[in-house]
Amino acid sequence: LDGFVVPHSDEHQGEYLPASAERLAWLTSFTGSAGAAVVLKDKAAIFVDGRYTLQVRAQTDTSLFDPRDLVAEGPQGWIPDHLPQGAKLGFDPWLTTANGAAGLRQAAERAGGTLVACDSNPIDAAWTDRPSPPMEQAVPHALNLAGEESSAKRARVAASLQKAQSDAAVLTLCDSVCWLFNIRGRDVPHTPFVLAFAILHADGGADLFLDEAKRSDGLAVHLGDGVRLAPASEFIAALEALKGKTVIADPATAAAAIFDRLNKAGAKVKPAPDPCQLPKACKNPLELEGTRKAHIRDGAALSRFLCWFAREAPNGALTEIAAAQALEGFRRATNYLSDLSFDSISGAGANGAIVHYRVTRSTNAPIGTNQMFLIDSGAQYPDGTTDVTRTVIVGSPTTEMRDRFTRVLKGHIALATVRFPQGTIGMQLDSFARRPLWDAGLDYDHGTGHGVGSYLSVHEGPQNISKRPVNQPLLPGMICSNEPGYYKTGEYGIRIENLVVVTEPKAVPDGERGMMGFETITLAPIDLNLVEPGLLTDGERTWLNAYHARVLETLRPLLDEETRAWLEQATRAI
Repeated sequence: LDGFVVPHSDEHQGEYLPASAERLAWLTSFTGSAGAAVVLKDKAAIFVDGRYTLQVRAQTDTSLFDPRDLVAEGPQGWIPDHLPQGAKLGFDPWLTTANGAAGLRQAAERAGGTLVACDSNPIDAAWTDRPSPPMEQAVPHALNLAGEESSAKRARVAASLQKAQSDAAVLTLCDSVCWLFNIRGRDVPHTPFVLAFAILHADGGADLFLDEAKRSDGLAVHLGDGVRLAPASEFIAALEALKGKTVIADPATAAAAIFDRLNKAGAKVKPAPDPCQLPKACKNPLELEGTRKAHIRDGAALSRFLCWFAREAPNGALTEIAAAQALEGFRRATNYLSDLSFDSISGAGANGAIVHYRVTRSTNAPIGTNQMFLIDSGAQYPDGTTDVTRTVIVGSPTTEMRDRFTRVLKGHIALATVRFPQGTIGMQLDSFARRPLWDAGLDYDHGTGHGVGSYLSVHEGPQNISKRPVNQPLLPGMICSNEPGYYKTGEYGIRIENLVVVTEPKAVPDGERGMMGFETITLAPIDLNLVEPGLLTDGERTWLNAYHARVLETLRPLLDEETRAWLEQATRAI
């Protein structure tokens, strides 16, 4: 080989990886949740998106790895200009999707080279102290939380396979597997995933590939007769046994190796979206009831933290790590916390401008006076997944800080209150959140909203709200984030994030079409010390006052006397 591609992925293309799959971090020291590297004999590049442009330079030796834009250029854009004529570029077909492999192949050929699928990964040969793969047990997810029996889900998705005239679907995404079989696990950090593959058949039967050591007591009974449990080592043979069958596999999410195996076996592969992703994204009534309860519980914990922070931060002794640990402690005190939903982004001053900043002992900054502090955090409770960001000021803000914060708030309110017809995609709504910033010549380099799971991944598809043209319409029951922001490099960062649920279409007086909207389910105060009331319209002020009245009314019964008194002041009408 003359080069090798190292993506941030595992065999399931997950965002959060087990330690044994953190190949990109081992190679480059970059620990972000998205990225890739291409290593040639005389040069190398690392690709990250807008969230990580500052982080990658802090973590990675840029004399070895040239930082590049993952979205605007990516490996596919870099390879044609840098791969030598006649070179062989290697990749791991289990760590790259079918679509990704096609893009790499095209890029290598444009350079006059060839793409080589490797049977073994050279990173693994060099990584002598690589951790062992996780072997945590898969456990049932209770029906009163899941809201639908696994057998009913399998029948519903199987009906879609029949409609598509397909015999089976290969499921590789762990959130699809966990949702379909009503199981959860602890194989990756912060997300209750079981790392497993599955094959769903058009008759509703299924094969779940799970080693004996990962099967908890009662799992077989929970799964029922319609599910055949098999060791992970039998997955490839099961793919080959689909010879002559019409099989759905998702080229955007399934490994290229799976397509190779199916094609070589003589299966008729039908490229199509994972059939579990859309029904999973549209939460049922019990899932929505659970997530609302989780957000009330989480809002009380966050309010206790913000009260504590308001008391302690002015003393000048707090650090980013101490604040993040305190917030986790308030969540643990609920006695419901399973895990955080991601490593808390706890950024003081300039660190708040690093969009997905991850504090370490070497970067741990004190939280100073007259400084902004951004805390983006979330929790995994058995009844729901939370994700919330609040930005607060310690001391007095500058006029610019208040202006920028209020513009972010205006964009947040615009998205929270938008009404839209059926068929609307997230890209059509994204500019609502950006316009107040655009009016001042400002913007932010991340999406405005992502999907959120039900005690699953804090980032899930197929929906999102961003500049990217994702063609999935927003549908009732989907949970999304609403998180516009603003970041001034070297000084401060601002983000205001709530989770929202897409509502059913409702008639509008004298209107001709039913309109959907968003129900805000996150409950926590927004720092009024950073709001410039003169920039708000009457409608925006009404929304903020009504939201704060709801926060106070809902959370007050769950709080101690000190926090209640603080929250009454923090949610005062303006």
